Amino acid sequence: MAKIQMTTPLVEMDGDEMTRILWKMIKDELILPYIDLKSEYYDLGLAYRNETNDQVTVDSAEATKKYGVAVKCATITPNAARMTEYDLKEMWKSPNGTIRAMLDGTVFRAPIIVKGIEPCVKNWEKPITLARHAYGDVYKNTEIKVPGAGKAELVFTAEDGTEIRELIHNFTDSGIIQGIHNTDKSIASFAHACFKYALDTKQDLWFATKDTISKKYDHNFKDIFQEIYDAEYAEQFQAAGIEYFYTLIDDAVARVMKAKGGFIWACKNYDGDVMSDMVSSAFGSLAMMTSVLVSPSGVYEYEAAHGTVQRHYYKHLKGEETSTNSVATIFAWTGALRKRGELDGISELVEFADKLEKASIKTIEGGKMTKDLALITSLKDVTVLNSEDFIKAIRATFDAM
Repeated sequence: MAKIQMTTPLVEMDGDEMTRILWKMIKDELILPYIDLKSEYYDLGLAYRNETNDQVTVDSAEATKKYGVAVKCATITPNAARMTEYDLKEMWKSPNGTIRAMLDGTVFRAPIIVKGIEPCVKNWEKPITLARHAYGDVYKNTEIKVPGAGKAELVFTAEDGTEIRELIHNFTDSGIIQGIHNTDKSIASFAHACFKYALDTKQDLWFATKDTISKKYDHNFKDIFQEIYDAEYAEQFQAAGIEYFYTLIDDAVARVMKAKGGFIWACKNYDGDVMSDMVSSAFGSLAMMTSVLVSPSGVYEYEAAHGTVQRHYYKHLKGEETSTNSVATIFAWTGALRKRGELDGISELVEFADKLEKASIKTIEGGKMTKDLALITSLKDVTVLNSEDFIKAIRATFDAM
């Protein structure tokens, strides 16, 4: 069969450790035999990030802005141990954080539903997509450890020198202080990305904060969302037959547990971090969780929601067999290829992505899976495959289809 032709490249960001090994396997077995792949390649492995003083990460984000679609492998965010292991010049920042900031994007994460991997919450029938604001709050905080008695104030000094002051606390003993911030521009970008993604996927959108307690900070999120929805999206939502509503975060948690799924749940940065892990774990596994970064300008970057699978990589280096789940990384590729096909009007590319996802799910539902899924499946007499054989089994299913 002739390979599917592409007209515009997608940005390919290679990564680290075991996911880097899977990346090559997926390309060799599931992509290159079927597609004449056009990609602009960037090596985001930690060694090359260190060599380029992390310029490669910046370059990959700029290329993503240019071409509109990227696919990213999992990468290491270094800690003290990695400084020694990789002989780093400095403790480089998270590539995801750098790319999110440059694209001004919102992260959407959704579980991949497979029969035989039942959610812990029995009434969840459809995926719940978490939309996480990726700027500010505790991730950009300033902290002080208070040594003893004294007065803590929140002070804003305007450009003309005028000040706004608010008392935080009169300390009579030691304690701690934390200062967090956000910007109206970033919150508005978050809102636009959520509304556009809801329309794109035709799903209801929930947004939740705690504005009853945080009457200025969280309330500002609520107000910006509502103003943008009323001005630009209300009629589009009505025409699409979907709903937007705001509720308190504690009410949202209670409602999510009783819901059937099939909606987008938008959260502030920390809430989204925590709730996406809760949802993914309750649905089965982080290795079965898709993740896409969407910018308000309509740029998409697809990746797996999990990390680099360090433990399996060390086993791989020793020549030991691994059974690493590659489904989320496969779905990162299919997501990027589908979006590239949609944007360029290449129906064969869209159909290929749909078919490869179905083949991946069909392989698992047919009883062939990696060890992590075999431990939690309700299917009987399953076959546990190693990392490479699982990908080859998906190819066999795909070819049979």
